[in-house]
Formats: sequence, structure tokens, C-alpha cells
Amino acid sequence: MTPTSTPTPKPAPTPVLRTERLLLAPYTPEDEEDFVALFQDPRVSRWMGDGPAGEDEDRALFGRIFTKVYAGNLFDVWAVRRPDRRLVGHAEIKRTDEVRGYEIIYALAPEAWGSGLGTELAEAIVAYGFGTLGLTEVHATVAEPNKASLVVLERLGFEHVRDITEDDGSTTRVLTRRAGGPVG
Repeated sequence: MTPTSTPTPKPAPTPVLRTERLLLAPYTPEDEEDFVALFQDPRVSRWMGDGPAGEDEDRALFGRIFTKVYAGNLFDVWAVRRPDRRLVGHAEIKRTDEVRGYEIIYALAPEAWGSGLGTELAEAIVAYGFGTLGLTEVHATVAEPNKASLVVLERLGFEHVRDITEDDGSTTRVLTRRAGGPVG
């Protein structure tokens, strides 16, 4: 007789989160055009990952959300919507080597800028990380010239902990928020 081991529980699928003005829910296949439009907008994509990508790359990325991320319950990825169900953003929380922990990632369409939705969205992801995931700290990486995102994160109690010099010479700031830490 061989000993039995307790299987490792599979993480729960990405849950639906609600804020006062936003609904964060898993993407559906019908979201592809809105996703691509968001990621193709140079005002948004300049701050995402390695910057603007081609439309085919963004479509492939959207497909991988279903075939890899959701299929394997790898991490949480949300379509960010207004109450009228219109897609206005993208959000994630995942473990990354760059920050040696869990990083929040979010983007909003320019139509949603300047209305406090960035703060509301980031706050919801941070609360999910501390509450549901039980994290003791969460991180964010922001291009140094992205002053709007830096202000949002500082307002939420994130502190600058170090800089990363990118291959092109630009600077990415790493910010950390600890559970129970002060909110700016």
C-alpha cells in the first residue's frame, strides 16, 4: 500500500470585484476588440510592459489570457468595466521576478483618466491582494515619467523602494505597499 498525499488545492478562478464605480470581471471572448483597442491606444500602451506592440501581438496576448492564464489559474486578470458594462481598463495581480513578490498592473482608457478611477481601481486590487490572497505586501512598477500613476500609488500608501535602469536607459520605479501600512 502506498501512502497518499493531500493534493495541492488549485487556486480559485479570477473572482468578480466591485467598487463604487467599477466592475472587475474575467474577460469574455467578446471583449477581444475592446481589449485590442485599449492596448493599441498609444496613450495607454506607452506605459504597459515594453511599450506599444503590434495588433497581432495584442490579439495573441488576449488569446493567452484564456489558453494559459485562465486555463491554468495562473493569476488574476480582469476586464475593468463601468456599470454600463463598457470596458474602460485592464487589471492584474501576479507574482513577478522583477519585484520578487506580487505586482499589481492596471491601465485605464484615456476617457477614464482624471476622474479618480485609477485610485479606485488600484485600491480594489490592493485590497484583494491583502484580503483574499493574504499577502503582506504588494508591489507596482511604474515608468519614472508616468507621474499620474506615481501620484495614485503614493496616495494609496505605496513607497518608492528602488529603481530599475532599463536597457534603453530609462528608469522604472519599484513601489511597495505593506499590509496595515499608512495610506497617504
